[in-house]
Amino acid sequence: MNLYAQYRESILAAVEAIAPGHKLDAITLEPPRDASHGDLSTNAAMVVGGQAKMKPRDLADKLAEKLRALPNVEKVDVAGPGFINLTLARGAWHAVLPAILSAGNSYGNSSIGEGHKINVEYVSANPTGPMHVGHARGAVYGDAIAGLLLKAGYDVTKEYYINDAGVQIGVLTKSALLRYREALGENIGPIPDGLYPGEYLKGAGEALKERFGDALLELAKLESHDLETLDLKFWDQLKEARQLTIDCMMALIKHDLKDLGIEHDVFTSEAKLHADKKIETAIARLTELGHLYRGVLEPPKGEKPPEDWEAKEQLLFRSSNFGDDADRTVQKSDGNYAYFAGDLALTMDKISRGYSELIYMLGADHGGYVKRLEAITTALSEGKAKADVKLCQLVHLFKNGEPVRMSKRAGNFVTVRDVLDEVGKDVLRFVMLMRKTNQDMEFDLDKVKEQSKENPVFYVQYAHARGKSLLRRAAEEAPDALKITTPDLSLLNHPAELALIKLLAGYPRLIEQAAVAHEPHRILYFAQEVAAAFHGLWNADGIRIILPEEPALTAARLSLAKAMTVVLASALTTCGVNPVDELR
Repeated sequence: MNLYAQYRESILAAVEAIAPGHKLDAITLEPPRDASHGDLSTNAAMVVGGQAKMKPRDLADKLAEKLRALPNVEKVDVAGPGFINLTLARGAWHAVLPAILSAGNSYGNSSIGEGHKINVEYVSANPTGPMHVGHARGAVYGDAIAGLLLKAGYDVTKEYYINDAGVQIGVLTKSALLRYREALGENIGPIPDGLYPGEYLKGAGEALKERFGDALLELAKLESHDLETLDLKFWDQLKEARQLTIDCMMALIKHDLKDLGIEHDVFTSEAKLHADKKIETAIARLTELGHLYRGVLEPPKGEKPPEDWEAKEQLLFRSSNFGDDADRTVQKSDGNYAYFAGDLALTMDKISRGYSELIYMLGADHGGYVKRLEAITTALSEGKAKADVKLCQLVHLFKNGEPVRMSKRAGNFVTVRDVLDEVGKDVLRFVMLMRKTNQDMEFDLDKVKEQSKENPVFYVQYAHARGKSLLRRAAEEAPDALKITTPDLSLLNHPAELALIKLLAGYPRLIEQAAVAHEPHRILYFAQEVAAAFHGLWNADGIRIILPEEPALTAARLSLAKAMTVVLASALTTCGVNPVDELR
């Protein structure tokens, strides 16, 4: 049941009856900022007035007459330039509770997505080691976006792009071969500069030992410059060692993701895109569309030219025609593809799979990718698909009041595993969704474990556990109330009760709004509001929920408490957080 959607449909019908044939998409229905103005407020008259060449106030008066005839509408007022405020009968709000209890966790499910295909790419950490705590933010936010979109009726694919081509994979392989020598009993001493120092690579070394025995020793002792001009006799060995090392790193990453509650649908390999000639396919398509040319890029004005800039003719994409700051190099003058060419291939591949929207979760250092990803999505899809690129700002980790800077496991950063071991999956996910991604975040490992109202994780989980405890207690203290199968909800007249019901009624509307905006943090903000409203009801003067001497009132209040737990559980699980029934 979506009460807001139901009344909005009635408002649209009233508008169509008075002023037919106009665009109605911008018409909203929401709670007024001042609760004394009523329960629902719409801008319908102001949206349509100009189109219909009517004064908004005059149109509002006509609409108000029609809206007064709607079921459960007690009062309709016109305010200001043409806002229409509706006050509903209490019965309209009471009817929300049975709908919530009947729907259970599916309460708030929507069909606004209409099955549109959306691709959400997130994490995509280079397979050179375990995920660091910064990756956790994009991982959780991307996963929560996917969960939110699924609840809103979209067809969602969760994708991980494996950057398994390029210089860093060569460094990774060389680092793993050093650990391979260590696994064979050699004292390798300090890790040389330029190689990955983390102990996590010991597992890759052991895997290489198990697969090859000592057959790789000659290869493993080659210097980096020797690897660059590798003798053909070593080529197959190096290729297999590289892939086995990547597989070890991806297994490590996938294990941490699983413990974080994340499982992707698709893993796409950059190396395979190259091997399958997907770059050439994308270039052919852009050439056909007239979006490529050969030319020389000007160096950035007032800035030091980037390392990959060269004053030579290159193959360029007309990215500036699609809102980017400059055109982008696809193929360098020496014939090698720029890194951007891989983005072309991946985007072309996604579009060929039928996605109308591509969502990316990238780190804060990828700001330059936003406009170029938007540009290639528009160009390759001929405007039929769009990209939404979200940047995750930094996470500052604290413990005992001091910054946490590095991990023994990783060598030079704090891993997701470190934080999971400290606070657990649900706390980590909740905290990572407490701010929009465009804001830096402070994550205090001590505060998120405190059992106080200052800790939002505890505050929300306590509300859910409190509601569940009421239902358990009622079985012992008020068994007669539980025998009432159809409670008299008209008994719920206290302002705190009505405030909580109205909040729960807005959940389906919130799901739709958050899904369209790709902002799952709104769901946990809402969960905190629900928790505050329930705790407020619990502490309100003159309110006791379990009254053994008044089974009818107890049954009604238990229905409200149960509905609250249903909505909180739905909100939490949509964000990948498990609600708790008891706090210990």
